[in-house]
Amino acid sequence: MRDSGPSGSGDVPTVLVRDAEGRDLLCFLEQLIPLDGSDYALLTPVDTPVSLFRLKDGDEPEPITTITSSEPILSVADVVLQEHDLTLVRSAVTLTVSGELDEPDPEDLEDEEEDEADEESETYELLVSFMVEKGEYGLYIPLDPFFVVARMVDGQAELVEGEDFDRIQPRIEAELDEREWPD
Repeated sequence: MRDSGPSGSGDVPTVLVRDAEGRDLLCFLEQLIPLDGSDYALLTPVDTPVSLFRLKDGDEPEPITTITSSEPILSVADVVLQEHDLTLVRSAVTLTVSGELDEPDPEDLEDEEEDEADEESETYELLVSFMVEKGEYGLYIPLDPFFVVARMVDGQAELVEGEDFDRIQPRIEAELDEREWPD
């Protein structure tokens, strides 16, 4: 039997991951992968991950990859999300949104993918857009699964990032492919 992550039972274990800046991210434990004498955890955030984009008329949305948690843009995003009974969380690894989100209809997503040619709209769905000073911004939900990799040490999850992540990612993917297609 293959361990495929969350099931209908609701008994999926959670793990708290902390980044170098002390921010936490609560995640579901999807897979545990032993490599080189260490256990690596493949995790998915409990809350919905979101990405911040700068919106420009007629241009593709531009991802904002570096932002401080005290940035005024995030304060405005907080207010806009509160209007939808959602909360912006400045988590480790990514921004997340907690609260009840409407799940997109998979058929609608397929139709949108067929209708639109730009790649960003196929991999992200706009959650909210808002104005800050004279610029327009949007929070987008990634449509592809968002995974976090952590090394398990004494029952604690240590975030794997930077060069460590670049080194271990291909090996984790190879292990997952092997689990997916047993001989």
